[in-house]
Amino acid sequence: MHMLKIFSVLFSILLFTSSSFAEPVLVKEFIGQLEFVKGRIMQLAEAMPEDKYTWRPDDEVRSVGEVYVHIADANIYFLSLMTGNETEYEAENNNDKKTALKKLEQSFQTLKESVSKFTEEDLNREIEAFGRNFTVRNFMITLISHIHEHLGQSIAYARMNNVTPPWSLQD
Repeated sequence: MHMLKIFSVLFSILLFTSSSFAEPVLVKEFIGQLEFVKGRIMQLAEAMPEDKYTWRPDDEVRSVGEVYVHIADANIYFLSLMTGNETEYEAENNNDKKTALKKLEQSFQTLKESVSKFTEEDLNREIEAFGRNFTVRNFMITLISHIHEHLGQSIAYARMNNVTPPWSLQD
């Protein structure tokens, strides 16, 4: 009986410590969504001709290049709100194709690396953003929604410029 108690205690300790090191499900799912939307955005950004990066449907809205740079900048800004830390990021005001692609790649990589380290404790922490309180968990949903919103905008911009999203050619 004594050995059974010892075994139970050791098993409980092992179970508790191993589960505390496991990647939270939301983090895994967020990274999956991030990889998906990144792939679509990068394919579309590559497919857009460089001379279309200054195109905008109206004077009051962002150009093609400005949308891509906005996505990159927002990724880093949202990350800084979630972590409470300034994130090192090469800020450039250009929105040419080369710069936009570089910023997008860098922002997605930084975001993925940082979020992959989030624990359940991090996800449950409260932050303030845009005049509201969020848990980091909820704000991650806001972030992925923001990226998808601009993917939709970018698809519309591409189609207005007779550019077919590359993945729709594969279907």
